[in-house]
Amino acid sequence: MFEFLRGTMGASMTGAKRLSKYLLATFMIAAGTAHFLVPGFYVPIVPPELPFPVGLVYLSGVLEVAFGVLLLVPRFSRLAAWGVFALLIAVFPANIYVYQHQELIPAPPLVHLLRLPLQAVFLLWAYWHTRPDSRIL
Repeated sequence: MFEFLRGTMGASMTGAKRLSKYLLATFMIAAGTAHFLVPGFYVPIVPPELPFPVGLVYLSGVLEVAFGVLLLVPRFSRLAAWGVFALLIAVFPANIYVYQHQELIPAPPLVHLLRLPLQAVFLLWAYWHTRPDSRIL
């Protein structure tokens, strides 16, 4: 019955997904660049159980920039989205550590609490871009 909408909605969804991918890429590149501009902000939030906190900050920055750039290259876009997805999982312990040690980043407790489920939103965002364009989730 609504077959005529399929072409129109598909085109707008493709445009929305393209815009979303550019936004995710921009966010990743900006976040990764910040690791080099202000590493002192990130080093304290690396859980102390992990070795080489400065190196991990720089490594995560390199990966964020690389995955952000590769999101913009159609041939590597889906693979880059999987990289973003994996990286978000890898850095989640830092978010938990910050929640447990809120003095590391001065903010209201609610902000620290909301950072945790926000990570799930970012995971879903990255996951969406691992899927072929014709599929939403």
